[in-house]
Amino acid sequence: MTHTEKHLKSSDLITDIVIGMSDGLTVPFALAAGLSGAVSNNSIVITAGIAEIVAGCIAMGLGGYLAGKTEQEHYQSELKREYDEVEVVPEKEMQEVKEVFAEYGISEQGQNMLAVELAKDKTKWVNFMMKFELGLEEPNVNRARNSALTIGMAYFVGGLLPLSAYFVTNTPHNGLIVSIIFTTICLFVFGYFKSKVTGQPELRGALKVTAIGLIAAAAAYFVAVSFDSSFH
Repeated sequence: MTHTEKHLKSSDLITDIVIGMSDGLTVPFALAAGLSGAVSNNSIVITAGIAEIVAGCIAMGLGGYLAGKTEQEHYQSELKREYDEVEVVPEKEMQEVKEVFAEYGISEQGQNMLAVELAKDKTKWVNFMMKFELGLEEPNVNRARNSALTIGMAYFVGGLLPLSAYFVTNTPHNGLIVSIIFTTICLFVFGYFKSKVTGQPELRGALKVTAIGLIAAAAAYFVAVSFDSSFH
């Protein structure tokens, strides 16, 4: 019988899609819902929605880029520090290698042998310490750029979904009804597949994502209606 191991891959890509799509489905939906309770023209909702989507794409993409650059800079800083330490205090670093192997139940004799062998190649020695002492994996050199593009595009797509209802209806009220139905379905499907690829309970994840989006939209709608009533 063949055993097939199923592991989540491309976790960075999936994470970026989830970040962008989650906010894209929720924030423009909440904005459009709020405006629907305060204006009488779909063009206002569409204009404001598109402006928000564009601004959100830029802001979210920039945030992803800065996060990726920070991750790279942090890794390079720690890498330089490890190279300096194996040069200046090799005995201390070898002891830290032994401590890592000790955590896996390897005998003291085995620890010494492995530490000596590993120390023969400085690059492998440093990489070992980065991974097992500091828990750091070398980030993809294109991580910042890819993250910015993925988050920005996911936000754009997610934002257009709830806003599309206002293109095919005559009034904000009707647009809101269609948007709620369409976005609820999108939130549920997105939550389901997000939970599936991350190994979480699918139904619970789908309901949680849907509930968050609808609560945000309801809050925005009632706040807009309350403010609109107070000024009239």
